[in-house]
Amino acid sequence: MQQKTILGHPKGLFILFFTELWERFSYYGMRAILVLYLTAETTDKLNPGLGWSSTEALALYGWYGMMVYFMGIFGGAIADKWLGQKKSVIFGGILIIIGQFSLAVNNMAMFYTGLVFLICGVGLLKPNISTMVGGLYKKGDAKRDSGFTIFYIGINIGAVLAPLIVGYFGEKIDWHLGFSLAGFGMIIGQVVYVFGGKYLTGVGNLLKHSKEHAHLMKQPLTKIEKDRMTVMFISFLIVMVFWAAYEQAGGLMNLYARDKIDRFVFGFEIPTSFFQSLHALYVVILGAPMAYFWVQWRKKGKESSSIFKMGIASIIMSFGFVALMGAAYDVSINVLGKAPVYWLFLSYFLHVVAELSISPVALSFITKLAPLKYASLMMGTYFAVTGLGNKLAGLLGEAAQDAGEMAIFTGIAVFTFLLGLLIMLFVKKLKALTHGAEDVDPTVAFVEPE
Repeated sequence: MQQKTILGHPKGLFILFFTELWERFSYYGMRAILVLYLTAETTDKLNPGLGWSSTEALALYGWYGMMVYFMGIFGGAIADKWLGQKKSVIFGGILIIIGQFSLAVNNMAMFYTGLVFLICGVGLLKPNISTMVGGLYKKGDAKRDSGFTIFYIGINIGAVLAPLIVGYFGEKIDWHLGFSLAGFGMIIGQVVYVFGGKYLTGVGNLLKHSKEHAHLMKQPLTKIEKDRMTVMFISFLIVMVFWAAYEQAGGLMNLYARDKIDRFVFGFEIPTSFFQSLHALYVVILGAPMAYFWVQWRKKGKESSSIFKMGIASIIMSFGFVALMGAAYDVSINVLGKAPVYWLFLSYFLHVVAELSISPVALSFITKLAPLKYASLMMGTYFAVTGLGNKLAGLLGEAAQDAGEMAIFTGIAVFTFLLGLLIMLFVKKLKALTHGAEDVDPTVAFVEPE
């Protein structure tokens, strides 16, 4: 029986959309104020922080960013072997709630405890909810990529709201109040998920371990599956470099915005944390137009494989750092040591154009290429690679404290541009390794899972 849809997509997509919206509200709210809280002076009578140096704060930011995604490997494995994706999302959400409210307590032991709970919770929830999105669509359904883009827009609505709400209350009133607001957001997400479960029937359940299933699980990978795994791991390396550049936003660029950007616009000083909403705001605005552009691009018979889009994304990302080079130059010649705010707006805009060409595409790519028995594990691996990119971002931010921002911005711009060119050169060979996994079957439409 065919299920009723919304905008041509299964209703379950929008349950996952709203659940992930609030999970991202929790994550990006915490991320927006983490390094600001760590580096805020302990002597600030109104809203004291921890008084760490920028280097120490960026180091912790890098480790947290790495671990919160690296745990996705374990979250995927736990779902595949014991809980199933659906239950893993529930348990992950509970751990995130505990973590956020632990951070709200003004105590260092609780602070570190909260980080551990957040790392475990996101690791359990994030890869599995993304895999469930893929599970809503049949093989060959052309709407799979646009479904992931809709899901991705949902993520970023949460990411827009979080720095504005959590960032304002955390930065301007009380850091711990900010952390607790992120926790309340996660509670809303869990309520949406539980009550919307009726639209997720047959998706995300633990696979039955019958003798026949066990025999299939033990079968060695075929030549085609091995080739697809090869190109998938190559895409992981591309994604790692991409996120190492992109995630400068929450660390180095966050401190750069605070210290070296003239944040006054029409007499109003924009709070530093508000800039963390820019990426997500651009995603919400550009998400649908970008998805439409790629659909029309494909209809014209032009190259539109996921690998091709990853190459384009890398090149556009390099342009975003050229904009930051412009900001660094203005800082060097300005008597006050400040750069105009428009450099930051331009850089974030270009980063998002790049992001929309790689991130939702990569999520969809994995659900197409990964063998069914490794579906959650491969999604977890993708997020682990994202975590390594976060750690590399932290290391680059630390290096900037000695080498200077201009050197780091220039290095990232050159490297991502050359990587993009390299990908473009090998698109056809890499595409061949997918063995038609991205081919669209026009006869396939969404059918309710059994």
